[in-house]
Amino acid sequence: MNGQPIRIGYCLSLSGPLASNGKTARLAHQIWQNDVNQKGGLLGRSVDMICLDDQTNPKLVPDIYKRLLDDEKVDLLIGGYGDNSVAPAMPLIMERSRYLVALMALAVNAPLGYANYFAMIPTGPQPTEALTEGFFEVAASQSPRLQSMAILAADAPFSKGPVAGAKAHAEKRGFRLVSEDRYPLTATDLAPFVRSLKPVNPEILFLCSYLNDSVGLLRAIDEVRLEPKIVGGAMIGPQNGAIKAQLGPLLNGLVNYEYWLPVPKMMFPGVAAMIAKYQSLVQDGGADPLGYYVAPQAYAQMQVVEQAVSATVSLDDAKLAQFTRESVFKTVVGDVRFGKGGGWSEARVLHVQYQKIKSADISEFKDASTQAVIWPSRFASGGLIYPYAEAKSKT
Repeated sequence: MNGQPIRIGYCLSLSGPLASNGKTARLAHQIWQNDVNQKGGLLGRSVDMICLDDQTNPKLVPDIYKRLLDDEKVDLLIGGYGDNSVAPAMPLIMERSRYLVALMALAVNAPLGYANYFAMIPTGPQPTEALTEGFFEVAASQSPRLQSMAILAADAPFSKGPVAGAKAHAEKRGFRLVSEDRYPLTATDLAPFVRSLKPVNPEILFLCSYLNDSVGLLRAIDEVRLEPKIVGGAMIGPQNGAIKAQLGPLLNGLVNYEYWLPVPKMMFPGVAAMIAKYQSLVQDGGADPLGYYVAPQAYAQMQVVEQAVSATVSLDDAKLAQFTRESVFKTVVGDVRFGKGGGWSEARVLHVQYQKIKSADISEFKDASTQAVIWPSRFASGGLIYPYAEAKSKT
């Protein structure tokens, strides 16, 4: 390899509430960096990824990207994990006409319409609806028919899209909204918020949460002995191996979204080897010990950049963006084509029900036997759908 390294700059939440997912993405990126450099780098140059910690604080993101461009003088930018790390960077990205492939940011570009933006997230062209469609399809299939719904969500930017999608799905299916509440991310005791639902006794409890509060919510539901027929929806947390190990059997009955699991129909070329490498390298430093949620998407994010650079033989932002708009990418999460707004051209969101979990040992979650894929049918693993209380009793 000749010349100076190609420097790719970005930020991740390596500390703060989203640190576990940020650290997972960082390790997946490092694996890709090592893989691509072993193959000879890009354009005959080695690749060096410059990652800065945004501390899960969106206020730090604009200055981080300005520093990457003006002081570090990176060759390319990518987007960090989630809305908090991506949305605040967009004004500068647009001002400088930069090419950006973001990671799992939901609907960031919807109000912007920026043509050079792309997001590695399988929520398709209607992301706020796609994230929760499976949850409401499952709810609508229950017999006897469910009628009442409550929404309990973190008071955070991420919640806006999923909550709006949930309301649209509920209206379409005739579910009656009996309660809607927000809790601060700083709340350590969520039992009072759950207890307030006892008088209305919702049949559907739609939750939208981050990592630590997902733990708090499920513990509070167990403590309060609230027993809706279906619980879950848009929780960022249960997908993470460290959170699974904290909750163990408390996950039983939950219905929630996933983006990838080791089920036969999702074993795309290269993904098993990437996951095996990730799990062999992950340390007890806060990253997800399994990596199923973030790592495949993060590795695929960099495969998109790699293939765009290699095909265009260029680091020119406009050329990279044009190629990305027009091409199909071969990745560890399958073939990906980008469509309207820079999201995937089609949705590929899974919904699972956690079932028959007997302990908090991480081995319970190594395969998908305790995480039955129940929607969509083309990826379903054949698991039955149980009402929440019944599933909790089947341990």
